[in-house]
Amino acid sequence: MEWLNTYAFPRETAHSDSDAATKEYMKLCNRLVAHGTTTVLIFGTIYKAACQRLALCLQAQGLRGFVGKVCMDRQSPDGYSETTSDSLADTEAFIKWVQQLQDDKIHAVVTPRFVPTCTPELLQGLGQLAAQFDTPIQSHISESFDEVEYSSALHPENAGGDTALFDKAGLLRQRAVMAHGTCLTDPELKVLGQRGTALAHCPLSNFFFGDRVLHVRHAMQLGVKIGLGTDVAGGYSPSMLNAMRSCVIASRALCMSQYATMAPQLQTPAPPQTEPNPTRQNLTGVATAASAEPGDSFCIPAGSRKEVQAANLLDWKGAFWLATVGGAQALGLEKICGTLEVGKAFDALRVDTRNAAAFDVFPADTPMDIFQKFVNLGDDRNIKAVWVGGKLVHQKAS
Repeated sequence: MEWLNTYAFPRETAHSDSDAATKEYMKLCNRLVAHGTTTVLIFGTIYKAACQRLALCLQAQGLRGFVGKVCMDRQSPDGYSETTSDSLADTEAFIKWVQQLQDDKIHAVVTPRFVPTCTPELLQGLGQLAAQFDTPIQSHISESFDEVEYSSALHPENAGGDTALFDKAGLLRQRAVMAHGTCLTDPELKVLGQRGTALAHCPLSNFFFGDRVLHVRHAMQLGVKIGLGTDVAGGYSPSMLNAMRSCVIASRALCMSQYATMAPQLQTPAPPQTEPNPTRQNLTGVATAASAEPGDSFCIPAGSRKEVQAANLLDWKGAFWLATVGGAQALGLEKICGTLEVGKAFDALRVDTRNAAAFDVFPADTPMDIFQKFVNLGDDRNIKAVWVGGKLVHQKAS
C-alpha cells in the first residue's frame, strides 16, 4: 500500500479534473503506440468522467482499448473512495456509455481494484454486472506477501485467499484477467485454469513489488492462460519489448533460486553455527533450510540443471508468444488478433532494421537473427508504423 499511497492514489485523485486527465491520457496513448502497443488493458480511476475521456483518447489513437473504471469502497484515502452503491451505479453507467460508442475496439471492463479495497458486497455486485453485460473483468490477485497478509487480516474466515473471494463473487471466468498472481498456490492456480481466468504477467514490476517470481510454465501446465504486461506505472518501462526481456530474465532468476534450494554439493565446509540457522524464504517462496549461504562454493550437476531449466526457462520466442498470442487469448481475442493469419485483423508493426541506433545488422544475419536482435535490442526508434485492424494509427518519418 505504500506505493499506492505515495504515487498511485495522488495521481489518480488529480484525475477528478477530467481536462487534466485527458492531457495525461493523450500522452499515455501516444507513448504506448510509439512503442508498438496495439491493444491495452488498463485501469482508469474511480471517476467515471475521466474513464470516459480515457476511452475516447484510446479511440482517437485507434488502439484496441479495454478500460476499467476502478472500484474501491474501503481501505482507501480520504477523498478518493466511493460508496458501494455509487461504485456499482457508476460502473453500470460506464458500461452502457461504452456500448453506445458502438466501437468494437473499445470495451468497458469491470474493475475491482483488489481485495483490500473492495468489500464482499462490492465484489458480489460487480460479478453480477459482469454477468449481466458480459463484460471482461480485471483486478489484482495475490500479488505480494503484504497484499496476501492484508487480505487475510480483512477476511480471517476465508482460507482460500483472493481466489476464493473472487470466485464466490463470480469474478473468475472467461475474459477475466488478474494481474501478477505471484503468490498463488497450486490449488488456486487450478481454480483459475478451470474458470478460464488469465494472469497478466508483469515481470518487471514483480521484481519491485511481487516478492516472488511467477512460475509461468508451471501455471500454464495447470491450465492458466497467461499474457505479458508492462504494468505501465508499476514498472519503469511502457515497452512490451522490455517486458519480453524482463520475462526471460525472470525465468532465469527462477532457475537460480531453485538451484539454491537444491541440496548443494559443498566444496568447503560450512562454518560452525553458534545458534540454529532459521529457515529462510527464497525467491520462489519455498521455505528451505538447505539453501546455500553467500560465499559457499557448490555445484549443481548438469543433469539437474537441465531439469530445472526445462521446467522454468523462457527464451525470447516464448516471451514474444506471451506478448502476442498469450495476450490475445487472455482477452478472448485469439480469433481476431495475436497472429498474422488470413481472416484476422491486421494488427502489425513496420520495423526498420536499417537504423543502427539500437542494433547493427550484418550480411550474414538471417531473418530470424534480425528478428531476435529486434526483440532483444530494439526500441521505439525501430518502430516506424503501427496498424490496428488494418488502419494506420502511427507513422514516423523515414
